[in-house]
Amino acid sequence: MHNASIALGVGLACNMGLTAVLWIFCVWRKDASLVDRYWSLLFAMPATIDAALFVEHQATAPMRWLVVLVGIGSWALRLAVHITYRSWGHGEDRRYQAIRARHQPYYAVKSLFLIFWLQAVLAWLLALPIAAALTGPRGWSVIDGLGVLVCVAGLLLETIADAQLLRFRANPDNAARVMNQGVWRYSRHPNYFGEACFWWGVWLWAVGAWGIHAMPLILAPTLMTYLLRRVSGVTLLEQDIGHRRPAYREYIHNTPAFMPGRPKDRSPQ
Repeated sequence: MHNASIALGVGLACNMGLTAVLWIFCVWRKDASLVDRYWSLLFAMPATIDAALFVEHQATAPMRWLVVLVGIGSWALRLAVHITYRSWGHGEDRRYQAIRARHQPYYAVKSLFLIFWLQAVLAWLLALPIAAALTGPRGWSVIDGLGVLVCVAGLLLETIADAQLLRFRANPDNAARVMNQGVWRYSRHPNYFGEACFWWGVWLWAVGAWGIHAMPLILAPTLMTYLLRRVSGVTLLEQDIGHRRPAYREYIHNTPAFMPGRPKDRSPQ
């Protein structure tokens, strides 16, 4: 327990330190949205610390130890590369521009708390199932296998969704059109649904490691799903898109917002 407390404390301190450095860089660049490129690192870093401090737990469940590290590493690398590629050369994201406008004057100082340290603490909390999965006393189980399936399915879905959207946007002929092809025919935000699935799979690894004692950690994937569905994801992106792109209103009417389902209008746009 003492070692676990040290690991959690070090993980939080590292997240706070990293985001403080990023804050200085982003203030200099006048672009707070650059922090998004490092969001996944705020999960991977505590996981690496836990793995280093609890390396002896390999002997209890070497399969889980390896799977968790490979899974989190793959997720973090994919997301960092995708966000960097997507945002390269586009300046500050309009969502961060809105935050900047709302919190003047002294936005530069306020942003350390409102954006950077808030994300540091939030990522640390959401990553607690990772720590549990890496430090649990139980061996590999069927629940761990189920976690692998859910994580892989979620990671594949968000990867496919992001690739399809990037390819769609790369075609100038689609500038005024709404992406409703591929997996986007069945969900307006399949990438977010895939992301949520991945974190439910991580929680299953924690359950495999600790059994019923990991049940309170269900708050982490629940919070992640809520954020993706109601806060920083679907709700935020769609709050004014119907005014900017009238065709999107029909897309909203015909297509489920989050969980994939059969669209009301099956005919292509």
